[in-house]
Amino acid sequence: MGIIELILISIGHAMDAFAVSICKGIKMTSKKTWHIIVIALFFGGFQMLMPIIGWFLGIRFESYIKSIDHWIAFFLLGFIGLKMIFEALESNKIDFKNEAEKNTYMQSIATIDNKEILVLSIATSIDALAVGVSFAFLSISIFPVCFSIFLITLIVCFLGVLIGKKLGSVFKNYAQIVGGVILVFIGISILNEHTHFISKFFY
Repeated sequence: MGIIELILISIGHAMDAFAVSICKGIKMTSKKTWHIIVIALFFGGFQMLMPIIGWFLGIRFESYIKSIDHWIAFFLLGFIGLKMIFEALESNKIDFKNEAEKNTYMQSIATIDNKEILVLSIATSIDALAVGVSFAFLSISIFPVCFSIFLITLIVCFLGVLIGKKLGSVFKNYAQIVGGVILVFIGISILNEHTHFISKFFY
């Protein structure tokens, strides 16, 4: 496998994580760089780990992985996305005494939540299990590929969080709702890639 192919594969794997990291940045209020690095490491780490697991599992589990990976991603991303939307809507219902009190509340629900990041990392990388299986049959050296995926995902997710933080400052109260809607649509998109349920619905 050439360097160009390796980079293209890595970028392709990183795109869902990139979009989700933007949503995470929208919700994030922390100004600490290491918080952004932690998020990027979560996404990059799981994008690297899942193909390795799939590579070791081999053909015996390929059908099981392919049959459920998109459903897992759909439900996890949908759950987190709806959670973001409801949190934002709930904040609009609360009668805050001043803007400072509202900002304090928003910060309390937008802190770095490792459990949430873990769920999002799994959701955006679960389909890479099946990809790892295919790597095993193509006689591809799995570790250089996965390390490349890790580095590129790390970089694009770091940039994604920065972009999300910028969007959050622009859209302010509506940013978290936008982020939640994006997560839901990413989940629907992943599900549709595997089931084509949208085209089946219209035809």
